Amino acid sequence: MPRSDTPDPPKELARLAASPARRVIGVGMLAVLGAIVLWTAIAHPPTVLGWHAFLLAVGGVSLYAAKAMWNATAQEVVLTEAGIYETSGREIASLDNIASVDRGIFAFKPSNGFLLRLKQPAPRVWALGLWWRMGRRVGVGGVTPGGEGRAMADILSALLLERETR
Repeated sequence: MPRSDTPDPPKELARLAASPARRVIGVGMLAVLGAIVLWTAIAHPPTVLGWHAFLLAVGGVSLYAAKAMWNATAQEVVLTEAGIYETSGREIASLDNIASVDRGIFAFKPSNGFLLRLKQPAPRVWALGLWWRMGRRVGVGGVTPGGEGRAMADILSALLLERETR
């Protein structure tokens, strides 16, 4: 949530949290993939040294991604009158910087989520399984329930429409 010196913090409008079952399945699949690839590299090493190094790297990256997803999905995405934030306080996108919301079928977005287009580019960030930001695009969703994602996108669209009509 945004830090504010005013006595009234911005009002929370919607919250998007990782579904516990999807969180466990997503992290579990990455961990199992990493374990299988590492086991293959150790128990049945390929004769070509390059392939052996590749398998070890893929296994290690998969296990690291599983840990990163577990940590990222412990947070929640919160929509306030000021913008979208993680529960840790990290800003995802301020409302003033959001140009549009896209949750169409052909949008390059996370599953069960939506895509934001920003007016100004922002640094790259990836909270695996929850949201990502690259330049002027922000994808919110992943291991989250579809209904909560749709509700947040609709509220955000209404806020943007209200801003345009002022």
